[in-house]
Order: sequence, then structure tokens, then C-alpha cells
Amino acid sequence: MPTPIPMLQAAPIFTRKDYREVLRREMDAGKIPLSLGRDCPVKCEFCYELDHSYRETLDPPKTSDEDWKYILDYISKKPTDPKQFWCLGGNEYMEWTDLFLHPKAMEWVEDFLKYTDKSIQFFTVGFVHVPKIHQLVAQYPGRINFELSVITLSDYRQRLMPHAPSVKHVMKVLDGPAVSSANFYSFDAHTMSKDAIAISKINQKCVLWMGTLTPVRGLKEETASLMRQGRKHLADEALRIYDAALPNLQTIHTEAYITAFLSRKRIVSLFDSLELEKKDTIVTAWSVYKILSTYRKNKARFLYVPNAMLSGDSDCTVLLTFDDIVRRLTTEKVVHIPKCIMQSGRGPFTDITGVTLEQFTQKTGVKVKVLHKVDTRFANEQLYRNGSLQNYVENYVRNPMVQAYEALPRPA
Repeated sequence: MPTPIPMLQAAPIFTRKDYREVLRREMDAGKIPLSLGRDCPVKCEFCYELDHSYRETLDPPKTSDEDWKYILDYISKKPTDPKQFWCLGGNEYMEWTDLFLHPKAMEWVEDFLKYTDKSIQFFTVGFVHVPKIHQLVAQYPGRINFELSVITLSDYRQRLMPHAPSVKHVMKVLDGPAVSSANFYSFDAHTMSKDAIAISKINQKCVLWMGTLTPVRGLKEETASLMRQGRKHLADEALRIYDAALPNLQTIHTEAYITAFLSRKRIVSLFDSLELEKKDTIVTAWSVYKILSTYRKNKARFLYVPNAMLSGDSDCTVLLTFDDIVRRLTTEKVVHIPKCIMQSGRGPFTDITGVTLEQFTQKTGVKVKVLHKVDTRFANEQLYRNGSLQNYVENYVRNPMVQAYEALPRPA
């Protein structure tokens, strides 16, 4: 039996509560770090921010006018990239909240558009002023990317987000030029599909961003069960929307194993380009493990690593942590690790928890060979390339290989 290795933990970033340092870190990553100064009062049952104890965050105070002046001045001095949209709210070193609950949020969004030449994107479950939000979009065309988190218009809405805006208000937000995309999900039969038709009747120009929610740590079991129930209905719901032939652009967010299947040719060709040998040990989560062990069996040793740190059903290689990998090591002296695991917002060669590659190698004594070609750019390209509802229906749901693929058993 190998000697157990203590859990890998990131070195503390903030030795004291340096609020401005938090703001600068977020802004350097393209964020506009406003804060409500407390936990998000909306308390959506599915929120991935319910448990972020795996990474260090600092609770900043409620953003003041003085803070805003500092933020606006700092961002104004940054060079402008016409392709960049600055994201309203910090979410790497601060807790994400629905910032339109801040009494000055709409005013500061207008300030940002008026006093800088930069673009902005934001997410909200609908706490925006109507008609002000429509006015701003018309006044600053092309500079606002508004992603409305509809989540669901069904009877599940009250259960999942009891403190969110009403369906009536959400429809007013949709009825105009403001919303760039509306995201909503499958929870049961005739949930996602019914929502798609209802939203499209009001707004034919916004993107319909649909799919499933993946359970992660911190969620109530009944909420996680509802998410899994939605996954079972996703194919039928997608078919209903496909057959409805709605005029909106339609994208879909699915589980990692579906993205991997749709990207299988690119994954295999990238693997072949790495010129690895049979003895080489490759770290991968379940979604990519299924592809490589099916199409490149015995071409290398594939070390399946569960997403234990986030728990739930993630199965995503990008979200693996060094601690997850430690838990799977036995006699390995050398492992090949995809670069995407160590490209988090915490810094270069750092995982999502803040643990560095150097910490991993020092703690384990295992030599790491980084697979630089398997980076987040490659992962994101596959996600967006295969992200249309049409592609999901035609190349996954209707693919005769899928049943056998989904039935593949996990390794022990």
C-alpha cells in the first residue's frame, strides 16, 4: 500500500484583507469587480457558487462610489481590444452575486459605456430596469452582451429560484433589443421545449442557449436529482425544439461526455500528434477517457481521474485538480498532464483551487510532462464548434453509436 499523501492545498494568496489587490486581480482578468458586500440574496438552488470553499476568496464590502471611481479609472487606462467584453462582477477572487441588485448597478453600467470605449457583458436572472436596459442597448449598439439567466419558466421555477424576478418581468426584459442570449434548461418533459417556444414568440433575435445543469458539490441532493432528471429528458426536449424550426440561433450546453463524443475525431487526431508511447501515462477525466480508451486502446496508459474536488457529475478534464490526480496515483514515476488543467484564473500552471504544478511535483515526487497542445483553447474550440442544437440532434441523438457509447462502464 502506498503511503497516503495529504490533501494538496494552495498557499494563501491574501495574508491580510487587501481589498484593492482583489479588485486589481479581477480587473487584470477582464472583470468589473462590483460587489453586494454579502452572499447573493437570490439563493438559487442550482448556483455553482453555493460552495466555493475549494478556492480562496475574499469578501469585499459593498461597492461604494469611491470604489467605483477607482475601478473605472483603472479600467479606463487599459488598452481597448475591440473583441473584448468586460464581465460585470468578479468571480475568481470574489463571490459571484447578481449585481443588478446593487442600487447603483444600472447607473454604473451607463458610466462604463459613457466614459470608456470598451464593451461590457453581464449575467442576471432579470434584475434590470425596464425600459432603461433597452434604451442603453439602443444607445450603445454592439457594446452590450446581455446574457439573461431565464433558467426555467415552468413550475420548477418557484422551487429552484423562489426569490428571482417573476416570469412576467422576465418576459418584459425579453421584449426588446436588450437580451443577447437567454439560457434555460431541461428539467422534465415539455420544460425546455416549451420555454424555447415561449421565448421565441417574444424575441426572435436573441440566442436560445439551452441544455442541462451539471450537479457539483454543495447542491442539495433533491436539486442534483432534478438536474439528472433533466439530463434524461434532454434528447427528447431537443428534438421537440428542432422540429419546431424556430427562427432563433439555437445553442446547447450538454454534459462533458457529449461534447467529447462530438469532438472525438479532433481528440483522436490531437492525441496522435502527441506521439506518445504505450508506456506513457495520460491523465484524463471520464469524458475523454471514454474516447481514447475506445479509439486508441493500448496506444498509451490512460489514467482515469474522477472530478472528486468538485464532486457531482462533472467528468471534465479542464476542471480536474492536482489533488484529484494525487488520489489516483499508485506507482507512477512520470505522468503526462494536459495543460488545460493548469490554466485557471489563479495563474499559469495553476489548477482551479490555486495549487501549482511545482507544489504537485514537490509533494509527490512524480515527474510531470505537460501536454501543451491539450490546452483550454483547444477545449473551448470543441465546445463552441459543436455547440449548436442542430449538431447535437443530428450527430448525437440520432447517431446509432450513442447507445453503446453511453453504456460504457467506468473503470474501477
